[in-house]
Amino acid sequence: MDGAVERVHATVIAVGTRAVLIRGPSGAGKSDLALRCLALPQSPLLPYPARLVADDQVILTRDGLSLAAHAPETLLGKLEVRGLGILDLDPEHDGRIALVADLVDRGEIERYPDPWPMVALLGLAVPVIRLSAFECAAPLKILAALSMPSLPPLCEWT
Repeated sequence: MDGAVERVHATVIAVGTRAVLIRGPSGAGKSDLALRCLALPQSPLLPYPARLVADDQVILTRDGLSLAAHAPETLLGKLEVRGLGILDLDPEHDGRIALVADLVDRGEIERYPDPWPMVALLGLAVPVIRLSAFECAAPLKILAALSMPSLPPLCEWT
């Protein structure tokens, strides 16, 4: 599957060398959650500023045991903010997916998932967290997960 490409409805932000693919149905809060991550100042949870990779449409490309994400050219640097319109941002041109954040109802969130749940993307197992998008701590949970040394690396899906 090396070189496989897939376009997905999602949002991606990058922090340092790691990126998160935020998934959920239309209106679930993907862009809103990304906006809140992008607005956070550097801190122990955010040693590098969060940068927008893609909003609404993401192109994933498998490269060995990694997944690269980038925006279609027409959407590069664009973030849709409900109630405001489209913001033009200085984008990160690609990100290496280290985590998937699935937006779900609060009742679907495990209190302490162990081991890390995984999802399949282009034949790779990717760690996943489940979040309630509009929970106040949701941006902090994404940033904390991205910075965890125990975040499992991507591997072949079996």
